[in-house]
Amino acid sequence: MRQQYVFTTLTLLILFSLSCSTTLAQAPALAPAPSGPTNVTKILEKAGQFTLFIRLLKSTQVANQLLGQLNNSNNGMTVFAPTDNAFSSLKSGILNSLTDEQKVQLVQFHIVPTYLTSSQFQTISNPLRTQAGDSGDGKFPLNVTTSGNSVNITTGLTNTSVSGTIYTDGQLAVYQIDQVLQPLQIFAPRPPAPAPAPAKSKNKKATTVADSPDVTPADNSKAATLQNVGLFGVAALVIALSL
Repeated sequence: MRQQYVFTTLTLLILFSLSCSTTLAQAPALAPAPSGPTNVTKILEKAGQFTLFIRLLKSTQVANQLLGQLNNSNNGMTVFAPTDNAFSSLKSGILNSLTDEQKVQLVQFHIVPTYLTSSQFQTISNPLRTQAGDSGDGKFPLNVTTSGNSVNITTGLTNTSVSGTIYTDGQLAVYQIDQVLQPLQIFAPRPPAPAPAPAKSKNKKATTVADSPDVTPADNSKAATLQNVGLFGVAALVIALSL
């Protein structure tokens, strides 16, 4: 009886072991970690639907700048990547009308030189400073607000929201947005301040003297002659009346 019990137990253990081996063999293997330096354009190419943004990243050389910054320092980066549909909603020909400098600024406006998780959007201070530079009013301000799980982005011209997380690794975060972020400095520049008005003269008397015609010595001599003639005439009239 005891031998039968031992035999049955061993049989069950063997069957259980075979079952576990079969289950483990059928489980999918984990994907290997990406090799090589972090490359934003490759991440976007793998995600798809970011062809136009990738083209801008490469043509402006911002892609190379990001590659160097991410792999030669510990600085974090956050990229807001607009989809191809986002670019199609822009006014026709507007990208071609931009200068090379403006195209660089447009791409840099989508990059925050800090790694931001989705939860950090709730506590950040506005306006965010992007790689485009000055975040002052009328320049390159970028404001991020949250409402529940929604992350909203405004530029003064564009209102959009984060529609998905494309990539995150603790140093780089790439988020999908459905509109191109349009900075005020490029798409609605303010006119230059008018030149100051000329200062008004406070001394009217000095102005009057300055504006009066110059008196020449000849004019003074003529005036003296007329005065003398007048005096002789009066004297002659007095003598005539006394006779």
